[in-house]
Amino acid sequence: MDSIKNIAKTLAIAFAGAIVAIFIYSKINNQPHDYPLQGSTPVQLTNYSSPASPQAQLPDLTLSAEKSVHAVVHITTKVKAPSYSGNDNPLYDFFFGPRGNYSPRGNNQEQEFSLGAGSGVIISPEGYIVTNNHVIDDADNIEVVLNDNRKFTAKVIGRDPNTDIALVKIDAKDLTYLVWGNSESLKLGEWVLAVGNPFNLTSTVTAGIVSAKSRSIEIISGPLPLESFIQTDAAVNPGNSGGALVNASGDLVGITAAIASKTGSYSGYSFAVPASIARKVVDDLKQFGQVQRAMLGVEIRTVDDNLAKEKHLGKIEGVYVGKIAEDGAARQAGIKAEDIITAVNGNQVNTVAQLQEQIAKYRPGDKVNITAKRDGEVKQFSVVLRNTKGDTSIIKESFSVLGAEFGPITEKDKGRLKIDEGVQVLNLTKGKLKDAGVKIGFIITDINKMAVSSVEDIKRVLSQASNKKPILVEGVYPTGEWTYYVFKLEE
Repeated sequence: MDSIKNIAKTLAIAFAGAIVAIFIYSKINNQPHDYPLQGSTPVQLTNYSSPASPQAQLPDLTLSAEKSVHAVVHITTKVKAPSYSGNDNPLYDFFFGPRGNYSPRGNNQEQEFSLGAGSGVIISPEGYIVTNNHVIDDADNIEVVLNDNRKFTAKVIGRDPNTDIALVKIDAKDLTYLVWGNSESLKLGEWVLAVGNPFNLTSTVTAGIVSAKSRSIEIISGPLPLESFIQTDAAVNPGNSGGALVNASGDLVGITAAIASKTGSYSGYSFAVPASIARKVVDDLKQFGQVQRAMLGVEIRTVDDNLAKEKHLGKIEGVYVGKIAEDGAARQAGIKAEDIITAVNGNQVNTVAQLQEQIAKYRPGDKVNITAKRDGEVKQFSVVLRNTKGDTSIIKESFSVLGAEFGPITEKDKGRLKIDEGVQVLNLTKGKLKDAGVKIGFIITDINKMAVSSVEDIKRVLSQASNKKPILVEGVYPTGEWTYYVFKLEE
């Protein structure tokens, strides 16, 4: 009997132990386990957890946006629509179109209407503002509105149709401004902000990434067009032109210039003039009144598959030299036709736009190192760049060819003739004005549709004019007779 009780007791204890063991095992089995692997760190098996939201990895653009909006201005332009009169001048008709009665400023016959609006970027505390040439082109009056709603009348310092960059200035001090950034260091996929005034919606900020660099879209109509745009997907619309493209640090890396669209509104692509080009143009306009364009003196093509096969190049790279200018910098340095240019000062170039952008950073007389391939052999050339006339000098202004001495007009004459500004011809010697028929006393109010109020204005306007295109000088004599004269700086 005792033996039966002992057996039953043993079974009960065993059963209870089994229950406890099962309970403990189930608890332990639900915890993560470390499985040591030979020669490696233990691997932990855990339940799947979703990765952090992509939003947490985006850059903080708030400081860049705040910094930029205070340095981007709203620009509105006005033009005076004259009616024409006076003696027939077939040269005027040929170059500037037919006209009726001419009285651009007198007799209260002028009409003033808005041409449009755009944006600009303050680049110095003294009021220098960079914008697009097409924003202020042909404008008689340029009004700048700051982010704090202060208004100023801007004066054109210079403009460059070849890059679509212009520089204007307002009479102000201690302004918030943007610092030039390094556009060449931009990477594809890098975040940027476009700041401007689309559809007159002031201080608008949009974000996107750099979609492409050194893009040529063939929209610049200057005599020597230079296109190497930064392409982004930041939303840009009419009114953004001349605004800022800034990086995440708030540095100015481009000037917004264009959109690619079939509707005229944003459709996914926008383009900006890179800071590498815009900054040099601005510096030239401030220092010389006109852009000092450096020329390599070559006719070039991007090497693509077709050209590589046609010329048996073997590799698709660089820029193909088709022809060499007789008086060009390239010929002087030893570069020959059919050479393949691959780098400028160590910066790789694989398209015409890339090569032009690199050369555009320099002035006539500057020396650059060109890397090129000839029959598969890499060669180095030290090239002294030249100007558009074929020498290494800085191109001077065209003012001296006028052959005239100028002076200011009196407030009395302004009131009597109903003009706001102008420069009077005080003396004439042999020169373009005398040859065109200008008489002493003539008051010049406009040159090539740009208002002038000082000798510096005349110099600035002439420096922007092409030597081969006509110059239109408009104004009034003290008698109240309005007239115009047309001539070329070079015949």
